[in-house]
Amino acid sequence: MAGIHRKGFDPAARGAMEGVRVVDLSRLVAGNVLTKVFSDHGAEVVKVEPPEGDTLRAWRVGGVETSWKTICRNKKSVALDLKRPEGVAAVKALVAGAAMFVESFRPGVLEAMGLAPAELLAINPALVVVRISGWGQDGPYRHKPGFGTLVEGYSGFAAVNGFDDREPVLPPMFMGDAYAGLYGAAVAMIALRHAEAGGGGQVIDVSLFEPLFSVLEPQMANWRITGQRKPRPGSRSTNTSPRNAYRTSDGGWVCLSASTQGMTEKLFRSIGREDLIADPRFANNPARLQHWQELDAIIGGWIAGRTLAENVAHFDRAGVTIGPIMDAPMLEQDPYAIEREALIEVPDEDMPGGWLPMHGLVPRLSATPGVLARPAPRIGEHNDEILGAALGAGEVARLRGLGVVRDAAERKAAE
Repeated sequence: MAGIHRKGFDPAARGAMEGVRVVDLSRLVAGNVLTKVFSDHGAEVVKVEPPEGDTLRAWRVGGVETSWKTICRNKKSVALDLKRPEGVAAVKALVAGAAMFVESFRPGVLEAMGLAPAELLAINPALVVVRISGWGQDGPYRHKPGFGTLVEGYSGFAAVNGFDDREPVLPPMFMGDAYAGLYGAAVAMIALRHAEAGGGGQVIDVSLFEPLFSVLEPQMANWRITGQRKPRPGSRSTNTSPRNAYRTSDGGWVCLSASTQGMTEKLFRSIGREDLIADPRFANNPARLQHWQELDAIIGGWIAGRTLAENVAHFDRAGVTIGPIMDAPMLEQDPYAIEREALIEVPDEDMPGGWLPMHGLVPRLSATPGVLARPAPRIGEHNDEILGAALGAGEVARLRGLGVVRDAAERKAAE
């Protein structure tokens, strides 16, 4: 089996978003996910970082900024002290030539900095301003802290995640932030199209709460009908049965979803239990939902007698919708993830062996597949390139002397 595809960076690569400048003042995950969509397709995303760098850089594993490196590829970095009026003035100079401005401060902070949307739109009337916050720019919670963990609880997600006899389970990844970033990117494209058609710029209000709440449909309608809280079903489904995670004889796990009548009957035949098709306990989905424990015992018992590989091979031959529950070591060897280039490696001097595994370019576009132009930047790596073009080399030198413009080398020396 071939190994993970190794991809080099090509600074000359061009994508469909070439010529679009995005000025990104966001911190942590949601804004960086949003702007990654644009940078992966050729937009010039200018990360405006504080002198100490985006907080995302602090999420290190073994001393390596893995979150920063994977989410902020293809971007450029300038480091400015935005507590100084000269730093704010530099941002305004960048905005003049930008198509989009992204920020994730608590509501009111941008205004206090002198960068209110009205001021930005006065500089650039076609600018798309994306504001990301925990709870939105208005409403009774607008000034509350808004990390993704809070909205993962508040949205109703945690209440239905996990097992009913245990505590609600928060996701082990930045789910709320990722949904907000992806939603925000899609809506920002709508706003860009409007601006490019002559409609002018506008302000997009993205909360972390609403995108995650929206994908939990139809929880509110179900509550209105039943008047009952949805239980935490673990890996089961409250809509269809059988659907669960099952342990194999060698300690692995498989996930199965037979969500149509035809698939369920195919499953029963594949385990030599065609008799279950006519069994009134399992003859249709409502009956199976009522007798899910008995059905899971039958299916789980059959699966438990075989290894992970044996189960997957058997059900693949039978055309049954079952698959392995994968972890990182398994994905690293998986032919599907490798051949589809869902997982790739890029050169990185900070990584053991010199290669950094990360996700590929997604989704796949036939004519404009996206670019790998540059690795995630060092703090202030593009100060001279970006600020020099906007302000002039002399002004950049002056601001550097004042400490308003900071460079990675200077930061490292100061540590």
